[in-house]
Amino acid sequence: MNIRCRVELNEAERAQLAALQGGGKHAVRKLKRAQILMAADAGIADEAIASSVSVGGSTVYRTKRRFVEGNLEFALSEEARPGAARKLSGKEAALLVATACSSPPQGRKRWTLGLLAGAMDRLTEHEGLSREMVRRRLAENDLKPWRRDMWCIAQVDGGYVARMEDVLDLYAEKADPKRPVVCFDESPTQLIGEVRQPIPPTPGQSERYDCEYRRNGTANLFVFLDAHRPWRHVKVTERRTAWDFALCMRDLADTHYPEAELIRVVLDNLSTHTAGALYETFPAPEARHILQRLEFHYTPKHTSWLNMVEIEIGVLRGQCLDRRIGERDVLVAEIAAWQKQRNASSARIKWKFTTQKARARAGPFSSAVAAWA
Repeated sequence: MNIRCRVELNEAERAQLAALQGGGKHAVRKLKRAQILMAADAGIADEAIASSVSVGGSTVYRTKRRFVEGNLEFALSEEARPGAARKLSGKEAALLVATACSSPPQGRKRWTLGLLAGAMDRLTEHEGLSREMVRRRLAENDLKPWRRDMWCIAQVDGGYVARMEDVLDLYAEKADPKRPVVCFDESPTQLIGEVRQPIPPTPGQSERYDCEYRRNGTANLFVFLDAHRPWRHVKVTERRTAWDFALCMRDLADTHYPEAELIRVVLDNLSTHTAGALYETFPAPEARHILQRLEFHYTPKHTSWLNMVEIEIGVLRGQCLDRRIGERDVLVAEIAAWQKQRNASSARIKWKFTTQKARARAGPFSSAVAAWA
């Protein structure tokens, strides 16, 4: 016969459970146990709890019993579950990893799960190892032999180190309104429209949208970010030519920072990001006037992560652009609203890279960077 367990939470336990349900990422089973304990503390019957939380009566009883016999953490934690013994021993798992890291069989471009399962059948006494078992063992070691990553290898030399430390020194300075540091970059985006109107969400039903979409062209985003104060600006254009870049630099000097004596601009090595772009766009006197108030600081080649504005572009895409926007006017309005809200919230990028950390970020080339220092 089941023994009735009475749940009585203290204030600290109630606060802990409220915080658990209030935010953060937690397992669904853990959240349901928290709901069970909160409901039981409120005196709700077990049958009503089971119905409202969508669990069985045994789950309600077991959660309450674990709280009474143990404590809150014991009641919220996962019970040990029996399972079958692993097919691969530690040595065999190591052999699987070593095989996945070796060259694939002749005539094959890369290892697949099926090839690895067959290889383990030949190399061990097992027969008929499943691809899913192989996948799980590889996942434990963060291995995906069927994937390849392409990346640009920076040439680490004196010029690399000089540009890296020049940019990091700018970030480390104190804010100076007369000599601001502004990070600048551009990012293309697609205009993706709906073919059919999405169905709004309702209680118990997520928003639904059609898998088919309409491509309405592209747009370009020029993004400015002040390295020392909570200000950013996004300009939407059709193109990203030298002429567009020159207009952005004029806006930066005459509109955004009219009182600054010298604006230090951090930017990458794109062919349009040059002083010559201003002379190609404006009369020589005007181009010279603008450039006298600008100072370009270029990041090392293939080192976009060193430009602080790259982080801000990621925030923009995650908070605003990660959806279908099919019209340029809508894109401009949505970005303007995001920009206004983010500036008003005083949001800033918390830059934590020092020269030492940036050298470590160079990965296999860190020793070469250290040698140049």
